[in-house]
Amino acid sequence: MDLVKALNSRYMKEELPEVKIGDTVRVHVRIKEGSRERIQVFEGTVIARKHGGITETITVRRISYGVGCEKVFPLHSPNVAMIETVRKGKVRRAKLYYLRGRSGKAAKVKERV
Repeated sequence: MDLVKALNSRYMKEELPEVKIGDTVRVHVRIKEGSRERIQVFEGTVIARKHGGITETITVRRISYGVGCEKVFPLHSPNVAMIETVRKGKVRRAKLYYLRGRSGKAAKVKERV
């Protein structure tokens, strides 16, 4: 067991951003196209946070051109360059899967002051 923990701790990021469910975040992702590498930003609402340790992930949802788009980002991945919080959300649930069935203003999350 200690060997697994030692390997995992080697690849974990030391400092994780304060990301909670309901927050609107900008995730900066490294995209590799051929020999070039660029950073693409994905902005949306965090609807889920799963697992723990090196396998910890967040699910970010946004609506683009009227179509919902969700992406799962591993927090400790080297492809995730940075996560910045745009606004804090006020929610009372651990998973916001109910937002999938809503559109327009009903899909908004109140802001925490």
